[in-house]
Amino acid sequence: MRILATESELGKVSKTIIDFIKEYQIIAFRGDLGAGKTTLIKNMCNLLGVIDNVSSPTFSIVNEYESGEELKVFHFDFYRLESEEEAFDLGIEDYFYSGNLCLIEWPSKIESLLPEKRLEIHISIAGEEREFIINKMN
Repeated sequence: MRILATESELGKVSKTIIDFIKEYQIIAFRGDLGAGKTTLIKNMCNLLGVIDNVSSPTFSIVNEYESGEELKVFHFDFYRLESEEEAFDLGIEDYFYSGNLCLIEWPSKIESLLPEKRLEIHISIAGEEREFIINKMN
């Protein structure tokens, strides 16, 4: 699925992605620096009723958010990871198989640890818009 959207239309993109979370709890966000991964995740968390401050976990690697619907959301940013072993030491598999929603920035840093079943969101800049390509991985 391909969606073109401006920043003001992120709600539409977020809603489309959220519609998949009953089937996919692991969502990997791919895109260059500045493509809008964190902005999209903040928008999604807002729609999910997250009551915590949503920010990029660049240094902490993972942030945990609570929502009003008792949904736990784990937000990962693996940009600074040196090896997959660091993610393994973090207990990444416990997060991935907890049944909670896992939103992953820079999944390429942990490629072999990603669950086979996941949603892939590819974000690229297309002029004034962003292009979002959503792929189901099974």
